[in-house]
This record gives sequence, C-alpha cells and structure tokens, in this order.
Amino acid sequence: MSPQHEVVVIGAGISGICAAIQLAEAGVDDVVLVDKADTFGGTWRANTYPGCACDVPSGLYSFSFAPNSEWSRLFATQPEILDYVDRVAREHGLAERTRFGVEVTGARWDDDARRWRLDTSDGELTARFVVSAAGPWNEPRFPDIPGLAEFPGEVFHSARWNHDYDLRGKRVAVVGTGASAVQFVPEIQREVAALHLFQRTAQWVLPKPDHPVPGVEKRVMRRLPFAHKALRSVEYALMEGLGVAFRNPRPLMQAVQTVGSAYLRAVVRDPTLRAKLTPDYLLGCKRILFSNSYLQSLTKPNVAVHATAVSEFRGNTVLGADGSAAEVDAVILGTGFHILDTPLADIVRGADGRTMAQHWQGSPEAYLGTVTTGFPNAFTVLGPSLGTGHSSAFAILEAQVAYLVSAIASARRESWAVLDVRSQVQAGYVDQVQDALAGTVYNAGGCQSYYLDANGRNSFSWPWSTGELTRRVSAFDPADFTITHDDVAIPA
Repeated sequence: MSPQHEVVVIGAGISGICAAIQLAEAGVDDVVLVDKADTFGGTWRANTYPGCACDVPSGLYSFSFAPNSEWSRLFATQPEILDYVDRVAREHGLAERTRFGVEVTGARWDDDARRWRLDTSDGELTARFVVSAAGPWNEPRFPDIPGLAEFPGEVFHSARWNHDYDLRGKRVAVVGTGASAVQFVPEIQREVAALHLFQRTAQWVLPKPDHPVPGVEKRVMRRLPFAHKALRSVEYALMEGLGVAFRNPRPLMQAVQTVGSAYLRAVVRDPTLRAKLTPDYLLGCKRILFSNSYLQSLTKPNVAVHATAVSEFRGNTVLGADGSAAEVDAVILGTGFHILDTPLADIVRGADGRTMAQHWQGSPEAYLGTVTTGFPNAFTVLGPSLGTGHSSAFAILEAQVAYLVSAIASARRESWAVLDVRSQVQAGYVDQVQDALAGTVYNAGGCQSYYLDANGRNSFSWPWSTGELTRRVSAFDPADFTITHDDVAIPA
C-alpha cells in the first residue's frame, strides 16, 4: 500500500469499521485502516474470557446499516459479536483497505505540509485526515501492587486471557469486580478448587433479562425488515427509560435500586456475605452490572469474598488491606482499562508540538467528544464525555462518524485545507457538559468510578439522552472551526 493517504483510520474495531464504510459511501476512496492486531474486532477480538458477552440488547448492539437477524440470544456473546463485526467489515471490502499487524507509535501534525505524519511499526504514513478509532477499552490497566511482578504463579488480565492455562483444581485470586469479572467469575468458579475474590468496592448487580432467541423470531426478522426495526425501537425505548433515571437519580434511580436490593437479598441468604456485597452508593454511580449467575457463584463453598483492596503479594500469598490473606496458584486481573488516560494521547502531537495528554493535563476534552482544539484534521471516535450508562456504543459512534464524514466531505467539496475547532467553542461545550452532569447519578451518586479522571472531573459521561446525543453530535457546523483555505485562515 502507498504510504500517503487521504484518511488513515487507527483501529479496526467497530468504530474504525464504521468510519471506513461510511467514508467510502460518501465517495472518500483513499482510506486505509491500521491495526496492531491481525484481524478485525477491536475489544471483541481482545476479550475472549469465559462468559464474555454484551450487556446491551443485541438488536441495539449492531450497525444500523447492517441489521443482524441471526443473534442466538437477546444479549449476544463475544464469539457471535466478533463474527458479526468481521463479516460486516469483509462484506464492505475493508480487508483490502486494512494493514494488520501495524502499530502506530507516534503521530504529529506537519503544519507546512498540512498533513499528519504517523510513525508505525511498518514505516511512516502520511494523511490529510486522521481518525482515532482505538476506543477506550483498548489498553488493559495493570495495577501497581507491590510484589505482583514477583508472583511465582500464573498472572494474566481478563483482556489477555491465557486459554492455555488449566484452571481446574487451582487456587485462584481474582482482583477487581467490574463488568468483566462479573461475567468470568461464575464460569471459572465451577472449575477451580478455591476462588478468592478481592473486592475493593461492592457493585450493584441487576438480573439480566437474557434468553435464547426462538427460531420463529429469527425467521420473522429475516423475512420482514420492518420487524427488526420495530424490535430495535422497543429496545431503544426501554433503555432510554432507564436513562431518565440516570438523569433524575432521586427518586427514579432509587426506585430502580430497590430491584437490586431485592435481588441481592433473594440470592445471598448469608447476612455476613450480603453485607460485604451491599454497595454504599446509589445505583448507576458506577456502571450497572447485569448477571443471573455472579451473585449466586459467590455463595458457593469454594469461594471467599475479601471485601478489601489488595495491599501486596508475598510469594504465593495475596495480602488484603484489611489483613486478610490467601495462598493461590494463579491471579486473574479484572482491573479494567485505560479509559480516560488512553495511551494514544501520549504519542499524538498537535500543531504546537505538544501531545494530547499535555494539552489535557489529566482531564480529556473534545468538542462533541470528536475534535480537539490544536489537533487539526483529526477526529476521535468514542472520545471524552460521550459515555452513557444505558445506551449502545453503536449509537454513539454512528453519530460521531456522521459528523466526521460530513466534515471531511465538506473539506473536499470546498477545498478546505485545514479544520481546527475554535478554542472558545470547545471550552463552552465542556462547561455546558460539566454543568449538566452535576445533577446526574454519575456525579451525585456518592462513589468513585472510572468516569472520574485524574483531577476528579467526570470526563467520561454524557449528561443527556441518546436522542440528544445523536441529534447534536452528528451535526457538523463549519462555523465552529477556523478553516484554512488557500493559505488564508478564515475564522468563522
């Protein structure tokens, strides 16, 4: 492939696939995707742990332009999602546009050439436009715990699952109780001799309304496209109903929380264990977890719940901050990802030569979660302040892709050389988001979550409805940008 392109898309997961397809539909032919992995899928390629599945209904967890009538369950599993994503990419000819096994190690804006220069493991690439589609669930977070590096047994992160390691009959410590752990803990509990769960913070868990999709339903969806659209509409309405509670935590989210409390009481009969598993914050302040087996697995005789953080490892012994200890053969880290401190921000340099991380100073921000002042002709998909607790990532990324496609198509049509979002526009938007977040459960629920950045600001969450996100984020307005055309800067 040529080293020079009009658009380079970093990442071949669902965001990058969507961007490449929609750009091609808009007539932008010179698009190349680069991905450090060897196939499509992104987070659904990387996360292969037992029990991995989505926690959004399958009908919503798919591209609107590529409906899928073959989901086997209401909430699709990882192998199905990966197959779907890979099929969509290949059906749209992206295999010929993608350079697999190529890692981006640096990127810098060349103001003289008005192009991005990307350093990769396979040489330099240049592009008029860059789309960062690496996603916030790209890089696992490994905790800095004394003695972990010297642990003599097996250690791996849930996103780097070691399928060659046989867990049967082993004593296993699980560190972390987020969304991944809630899915894999019930699966491994059946195999291991002993499971020690180290839980720094209790999580709210709701029952998951999951079930196999009947064959007759698949046939109807296959033959009647409007039926599939109707199902998506129903699922969307139900999820948006939950979204209202996120924005009105008292009394609406408190009412939803009664379901979680009742579920916990029904499943965990031991009052001591139930006390350990009862959160002290309002439901929704952290990501809501759904499972029909997680709480049940913690009541089994081979499971010990340590309601404490891990303070250190000494040989094969895991020591909790509360003084508890467990001797184990293996450690599985369910400690999440670099969500807000994405590694790409450390290697992407803007017009002034500083990295994105240096601009952000610990608090990521981007106008509409998509464009950042000082980083011209660059777009981020699933960027800051777009996360919700109730809607599908597909809805978010499709709105952003509509925005960036409109921006790039407009630049091509109008012969704009450079687009740089105005600093006042970005600052005003960030202030508006932060003001709106104040009353939501994300900020007012009484917890510390990964929604909060290094400065304690919520740089993750979207404070309004999904409909408002779609309407607002998808609307490109050139008046928001300083536009360079024929060597003349045109501030709108």
